[in-house]
Amino acid sequence: MRGLLALVLLLAAAPAARGEEIVLGLSQDQVAITATFDGSDILVFGAVKRDAPPPPGASPLEVVVAVSGPLLPLTVRHAEQRMGIWMNTGALRVSAAPSFYAVATTGPLDAILSDTEDLRYSVSLPRAIRAIGNEVGNREDYIAALMRIRADQGAYRILEGAVDFAEQTLFRARIGLPANLTEGDYRTRIFLTRDGEIVDVLETSILVRKVGIERWLFALSRENAPLYGLLALAIAILAGWAASAAFQAVRR
Repeated sequence: MRGLLALVLLLAAAPAARGEEIVLGLSQDQVAITATFDGSDILVFGAVKRDAPPPPGASPLEVVVAVSGPLLPLTVRHAEQRMGIWMNTGALRVSAAPSFYAVATTGPLDAILSDTEDLRYSVSLPRAIRAIGNEVGNREDYIAALMRIRADQGAYRILEGAVDFAEQTLFRARIGLPANLTEGDYRTRIFLTRDGEIVDVLETSILVRKVGIERWLFALSRENAPLYGLLALAIAILAGWAASAAFQAVRR
């Protein structure tokens, strides 16, 4: 009896086998920012691993890929023209907003991911932006303005239908990264959904960092600001002298 009880407890504690899981791959897990860096493409690809065939009559699977840059605080301000002068008339303090955010899907996001699951995992862009503790009445307008500005800059991208999903098994999505990337870990999440519910989720990260002289200058500006300022001044004087000398040579 004691042995039977131990077996029952062991089975109860063991995780249930999942019927469909994500097997993921990345074209690269690091992005190097150099002087000539003008953006990069990340290829996210993978497959669905099945322990058993889907139930008869089951709805098709869908895939959502979300890539998020480092979260940073910021203030969104609203300006109005009064008596010919533009003035800030309101502001919303955002505690954490992704410096970059892209969502690629096999179909319309609101059709393949339920609101409950979106609330749980913060997949959609409005849910990924945290503005907690603000008393601004038109909070949604500020968030919409932030999303619009960053979308125009290429930092926020909604790519519905951009995930290729072949035979409900192999999927791939190409995510474009802009030139003005922020250093840090870029959280990459892949969701497998059916009927709006998440079947499986897999998470990894992409490291973005400056290399070469760009990293040395960046570190110098943070660790020794006076020396960095003198160096910047010397370079400016040298550049001005070189331009003046070139102009004098042309005049002769």
